[in-house]
Amino acid sequence: MELTAKRQPGALTAVLLAALVLTACGGRPAGSGVEAARQPRRQIDSSTSGSIAGSVKFRGTPPKLAAIQMDEDPACVAQHRSPVFAEDGAVNANGTLPNVFVYVKRGAEDYTFPSPAPPVTLDQKGCMYQPHVLGIRVGQTLRIVSNDATTHNIHAMARENREWNESQLPGAAPLDKVFTQPEVMIPVKCNEHPWMKAYVGVVANPFFAVTGRDGSYTLEGLPPGTYTVEAWSAAFGIEDRAVIVEPNSAVILDLAFEAGGSS
Repeated sequence: MELTAKRQPGALTAVLLAALVLTACGGRPAGSGVEAARQPRRQIDSSTSGSIAGSVKFRGTPPKLAAIQMDEDPACVAQHRSPVFAEDGAVNANGTLPNVFVYVKRGAEDYTFPSPAPPVTLDQKGCMYQPHVLGIRVGQTLRIVSNDATTHNIHAMARENREWNESQLPGAAPLDKVFTQPEVMIPVKCNEHPWMKAYVGVVANPFFAVTGRDGSYTLEGLPPGTYTVEAWSAAFGIEDRAVIVEPNSAVILDLAFEAGGSS
């Protein structure tokens, strides 16, 4: 009985504090703040949208790329008449970088976007992944196909998404996979051919691109606002910049990397 009597003041105090909290909040029930934060996402007004474009450059002496030894599999060797070199660390002839994944990392969270487009294809040809770097939306299908007369073993080493590891025999049907969480980047390798590498950037918005032979990229259809644009390179690291997109504007954003990391 004494123990119960000693606890009563504390219980009464808790009730009074709760009442004060409710009063301070205007008497709203708990959880109303969470509901208020769940506002519908906005549609993009294409009449005011802008773009971000530029190039990704390399500073310094380009690294020397290693020649890939495919001798362990004659089916791979037979598909190449000249040496094949590793793609990580490659620099374009004009001093820019290919295979850089550029995307809007922050700033587009309040908008809604159309459902993901048709599947994105990752091909296995000449015992190499094509493309080497690719982007895909959350919920979009990644279709893995093979044009090789040899068995591949595709291993997606995801951290935020489910990791998977599956074999694909010559002539087998495509493998369809879906990533449910944003993740930049997901390394993909072949357990049968250790030189085979690819990288998948999984994002929640359609504002992404991969640089090619001229090192350029374009992000179109951006509503006015402030964004964080990130550029990812397998060999040289990460660069990000804050960018303001005005209505109907075209922002030029050039980025640069150097050996040993970003600049």
